[in-house]
Amino acid sequence: MRNPPSLQLIIALSLAFVSGLSAGANAAKWQEIPSPGGDYKIGFSLSKSGHPLYRVIHHDEEIIAPSGLGFILDGEVAWTAGFQTPGLSKRSAQESDWKPVWGERSTVKDSFMAATVTYPRQIAPGPFALEVRAYDQGVAFRYLIEKQGDVKEIRITSEETEFNFGKDHDLWAVYSAQGKYSKMKLSDLKHTVERPCVLETGGGTVIAIAEAAMIDFARMRLRPSSDKAHTLVSRLHSPVRSSLPMKTPWRVVMAGDRPGELLENNDILLNLNEPNKIADPSWIKPGKVIREVTLSTDGGLACVDFAVKYGLEFIEFDAGWYGNQQDEEADASTVARPNLDLPRVIKYAKNNRIGVILYVNRRHLEADLDNLLPIYEKWGIAGLKFGFVQHGDQKWTSWMHEAIAKCAKHKIMVDVHDEYRMTGWQRTYPNFMTAEGIAGDETRPPNEQALATLFTRGICAPSDHTFCYYNGFVDQTTSHATQLAKTICFFSAWQFLFWYDQPSSAQNEPELEFFKYLPTTWDETKVLHGKIGKYAAIARRSGDDWFVGCFNAGAPRILDLDLEFLPKGKPFEAIIYFDNNEVATRTKVGIERRPVDSTTVLKASMSGRGGVAVRIVAK
Repeated sequence: MRNPPSLQLIIALSLAFVSGLSAGANAAKWQEIPSPGGDYKIGFSLSKSGHPLYRVIHHDEEIIAPSGLGFILDGEVAWTAGFQTPGLSKRSAQESDWKPVWGERSTVKDSFMAATVTYPRQIAPGPFALEVRAYDQGVAFRYLIEKQGDVKEIRITSEETEFNFGKDHDLWAVYSAQGKYSKMKLSDLKHTVERPCVLETGGGTVIAIAEAAMIDFARMRLRPSSDKAHTLVSRLHSPVRSSLPMKTPWRVVMAGDRPGELLENNDILLNLNEPNKIADPSWIKPGKVIREVTLSTDGGLACVDFAVKYGLEFIEFDAGWYGNQQDEEADASTVARPNLDLPRVIKYAKNNRIGVILYVNRRHLEADLDNLLPIYEKWGIAGLKFGFVQHGDQKWTSWMHEAIAKCAKHKIMVDVHDEYRMTGWQRTYPNFMTAEGIAGDETRPPNEQALATLFTRGICAPSDHTFCYYNGFVDQTTSHATQLAKTICFFSAWQFLFWYDQPSSAQNEPELEFFKYLPTTWDETKVLHGKIGKYAAIARRSGDDWFVGCFNAGAPRILDLDLEFLPKGKPFEAIIYFDNNEVATRTKVGIERRPVDSTTVLKASMSGRGGVAVRIVAK
């Protein structure tokens, strides 16, 4: 990607481009908005039948061929044709940056070209418009629907946004947010798939379709078109009813020459959300978590001691502490376990600077949230894990985001389970620490699946992977060095490291020192290597220290880790954690220390299910 030009140059390019729209037949048909550095263009036109169209060009390659826009409204009213030539207005350019409360980077660049595209229509329903942004990381648009005469409300039964890829690309299909990924031809897809949806072209380009700022709307998934080849169509989880004017969530198209570009550029989703609304976010704390599995006082106290010893910041009490989560009559304001003195554990945890997170099933949050939050604030808990949230339709999407905003008023952080995937709203409410929407370690994924998930689900960032460090399946499907590496590769502001494990599981394995130093949020992120479903190497910086996570699937592999990202001329030490069957521990993790600098190229040698984790510290 080229360096973005100055704001003045962006404006000049914009004006020059718009003034040239009428020059030439092709330019007259497609009104295009270029990204600041010219990496993308998104264009808008009209079919002969008056069907609104758009297309996306990346590095002179048409990655989205002419594709339809529009809706089906209540009463089977097709709002997809009968439009007139679109007009461009409100052209602008922005070049800025901002600092998130936490994230994968300490500074987020927000540089784009913007315009409003209006499609006139003389018959009811009348016109609609699109707010459009072209970044050098991708393009995005959302529908703007104004009041039309006396019509003050709209009911959308179907969204008809198309994504025509023009060719039969490979598609990484997953049919539920926690499902298994399968690589197939686009033409072989039969069912609706989750987003972000990632495709690989024969020429090596990787394309992603994503959604941003999905707050009071129905979730979009993607279905194969019934009548157009190589085309996906948006499919809403439920009808949408809204007063006018309204804005839909953003529809996002990204592309890269390698899968890692999509992860490196995923801040586009944050940029499409509103800025932080929490005036004083100083109470928001990222960190590492152990789940307390016995639901007892002794277990809670032991987890606090374990957290202190190994540098964790939180313990979590999961389902069952207040009774049967399936029972509508269970009372989430009381402790049902006779051997759990929760106030004692919370006090002990606070005295040791450890936060306590409580799981509450969605049925009890839905029924009693406004009463529960003041109680939990008084108890002094750090956060809530929302369990089995109802997801997808407009009603429950709206409820969940309102619930997170209410939690912020009581200084409570949130982790959302199970099928929900984030769309960048953690920028607006950074007490939203992570979400599941991933087939994490509790589902025992082999490395092939984890590496498919990383480069697809990872585009929408925080992923509660529920790592199970000591569980027996690790030796059956992956390795313990891989487990260390995945905590770097998978980003989550709250990182659950010990999901099924008790403090007694640990037997002073030397590699546990790694967790003492591991951050969960970062100042800088680089993807060094990556192939979906095959291998990954990701480097992340926190302060002066770097962490590199690598893991592999399939055949044994050696990856070169070029440390050119280190400051030149400055000495560092690399602590390397790798699989070694000769080590006399259950976990078989070897540790090597060696001097390195910016000229060093480390060799990450991995078995077909192995991994390597590296901590690099200034000497």
